[in-house]
Amino acid sequence: MDLSEIKAITEGLIFVSGDDGITKRELQKMLDLDKDMLEHVLNELKFDYESSSRGMMIIESKGAVFFTTKPEHSEYYAKLTETKSISKLSQAALETLAIIAYLQPITRTEIEQIRGVKSERPVQTLIARALIEEVGRKEGIGRPILFGTTLEFLTYFGLKSLEDLPPLPDEIDEMDVEQEADLFFDRFQELEN
Repeated sequence: MDLSEIKAITEGLIFVSGDDGITKRELQKMLDLDKDMLEHVLNELKFDYESSSRGMMIIESKGAVFFTTKPEHSEYYAKLTETKSISKLSQAALETLAIIAYLQPITRTEIEQIRGVKSERPVQTLIARALIEEVGRKEGIGRPILFGTTLEFLTYFGLKSLEDLPPLPDEIDEMDVEQEADLFFDRFQELEN
């Protein structure tokens, strides 16, 4: 194999290793290279990425080699994540998030009683997006999990605290919660535009 092919394969291996990266030892094994040759290949790749007008660079951290974006472009990456994450939340997830935001700590069963439908999938989606988290266990039979919003929730919606949420009336019923949820997310969709 010539150097350009070794570089291409190394680049591909680093890419497919994802966020975890790949160790130099793994690269040496897969490419059948000695330590010095691998260092040479990695240095060439790093130079190629740093000296060109590419948005990526290769770094080494905690024993792994991986791709990352260039810090000077971070404001553009932030815009992308802002617009994508809320738009991908389903109506069920948005309703569930509003209920949790206003009534936390709350169990999934209590959420389902308010919504009138199962809420396991929306709850899992919100956990995966780090918008809600387990905040404890309710006393009683089965000790169900209590959910609450996260700091990520506040940050995402530009809130300093939960007190910044639009107020709910003193007495609420299921319809009021849904209407307030719609108002809440309408407000933040306006802020996005």
